[in-house]
Amino acid sequence: MKKDKIRILLCEDDENLGSLLHEYLQSKGYDADLQPDGEEGLLAFTKNTYDICILDVMMPKKDGFTLAIDIRNLNSNIPIIFLTAKMTKEDVLQGFRLGADDYLTKPFSMEELLYRIESIMRRIHGKKEKYATEFKIGDFIFSSQKQNLTIGDKIIRLTTKESELLTLLAINGNNVLERNFALKTIWVDDNYFNARSMDVYITKLRKLLKDDPNVSIINIHGKGYKLIIPNKK
Repeated sequence: MKKDKIRILLCEDDENLGSLLHEYLQSKGYDADLQPDGEEGLLAFTKNTYDICILDVMMPKKDGFTLAIDIRNLNSNIPIIFLTAKMTKEDVLQGFRLGADDYLTKPFSMEELLYRIESIMRRIHGKKEKYATEFKIGDFIFSSQKQNLTIGDKIIRLTTKESELLTLLAINGNNVLERNFALKTIWVDDNYFNARSMDVYITKLRKLLKDDPNVSIINIHGKGYKLIIPNKK
């Protein structure tokens, strides 16, 4: 993923943490704009164009939730990650009601934040490509609209869940499909039972794709799955 054009609004009132996050994101190729409170964050948002917002919940002058409401009124689609020192059920529900894309509880690792950002930006990229209904997967042709896999003269019919899951994998071909994102997109809830159900469907898809030994679905520990597509452009 190209990160050189991705601009981040980072609002964090902790001076040390804010500086560390700002420097880290800059070092990873992002254009990060650090603001010390909610009012300054809103002012920056009205003057500039951003691709994603990272907002501390507890900030002076204007807290992260209030800032998120103001941002949503200006741009209803921009992704938002909340940073919080506490993670109560009420806070989480309030955040997601406001359209939060993700939540990170302090303390967190810089690598985890980077992964969350990349996952969200990959989702957005996938949504922009969702008009595609046909995918080349090695020797297979997958039609998400017809819900079938074709290899040579062989046509394999897919169930709706199989087709939806393979579509997400194909959109993210050779990149990680985040496990929780797939669960929430297809099963709505990422609870234990749905997670086990998705594991079963992954196993089914692996069997359906076995006719091309160069195609595989691999587990990425702690993250999700990756559909390996040879010679994917």
